[in-house]
Amino acid sequence: MFAPTREEISVKIFGIIKVAFKNIASNKLRSALTMLGLIIGISSVIVLVGIGSGSTSQVQSSVQSLGTDILTVSINSSDYSLDYSNMSDISKIDNVASVAPYKNVSATVNRGTTTTSSASIIATNNNYLDVTNTKISTGREISIVDIENNSKVCILGANIASTLFNLAEPVGQTIKLNGDNYTVIGVLEAKGTAMGTNYDNLVLIPFTTGEYLGSDSTVRSLYVRVANEDNINMTQTLIENYIRSTLQISSDYYSVSTQSSMLSAMSNISNTLTLLLGGIAGISLVVGGIGVMNVMLVSVTERTREIGIRKSLGAKRIDILIQFLIEALVLSLLGGALGVIIGIILGNVSEKFGLSFVYTHTIILIAFLSSACIGLIFGILPAYRASKLNPIDALKQE
Repeated sequence: MFAPTREEISVKIFGIIKVAFKNIASNKLRSALTMLGLIIGISSVIVLVGIGSGSTSQVQSSVQSLGTDILTVSINSSDYSLDYSNMSDISKIDNVASVAPYKNVSATVNRGTTTTSSASIIATNNNYLDVTNTKISTGREISIVDIENNSKVCILGANIASTLFNLAEPVGQTIKLNGDNYTVIGVLEAKGTAMGTNYDNLVLIPFTTGEYLGSDSTVRSLYVRVANEDNINMTQTLIENYIRSTLQISSDYYSVSTQSSMLSAMSNISNTLTLLLGGIAGISLVVGGIGVMNVMLVSVTERTREIGIRKSLGAKRIDILIQFLIEALVLSLLGGALGVIIGIILGNVSEKFGLSFVYTHTIILIAFLSSACIGLIFGILPAYRASKLNPIDALKQE
């Protein structure tokens, strides 16, 4: 008995695939409903994992935008705080290049009849722009003189300047904060959002001027730029020692973080979230696979007589097994391909609603191969049942 040639095997497989497409086409509605489960599953995987990856990328960009030579100091209890005078002590610590306290202040921002509710007012010092890598578009920065004289001056973010002044030049003009006149001394370059702060909606005022808006001299948040990034961990330890030993604040109530540690922590959270979203989407894939198995079992029942005829004409068990496996695989791959296309489209649409969506060829390949695996795994039982049918019993079926 001669073994079949490669050409004969190719013709046989092509014939099986042709029959598979014919059987799928003969039950269009049922096939479409079966593929729907896979389409939803695959598109969900791509959209949810893509949004998770986009969030991770956004977090990384946000943290890195401040630079890796920055330490963030936070006092986490309302019972403790730093005084503005402590900034001078911290600035004298080895390897500290500059210190910028920042404090959110509430106030109504308006110019004439134009009021903006999106403004975020921050009281800070002359180092803030340098530490946060923020540039001035026009005008000047806050100066030491402004801080010493409690000057009622401000710097506007790009969006706030546009809202309040439209096409007019803001520098030298005045706006009102809680009814008091503040002279605009500068406008920031458009920067967007970083570390949860929308720099385009900022209104920066001198730290000491914050007292006019109900603030005080206490500090609970500050950025510290180091002179030598290689020694940042040493500087972190020295600042922690100063807060703990000199200011007598327990380590439970403060944190000193490097951008690298924050990036690592946030990335871990984002990656965990991405895996969780992928797992949730994977459940719908399993549901789609069960739908494939159910339809293939129905198909075996409907085609029992056909199977009996094929076996009586010499078809082997392996031929019947492969026939039904390929049908399940074709059904799954069609659903997978449509799911990938719809997933990418939905992901791009999600960006219109402010979500960050990033997909890679790896995600698409994994999603597509998952649909193939679903077809093979959930098609085995129906294919095996079909191959086990006794031809005599099968031919008796009406």
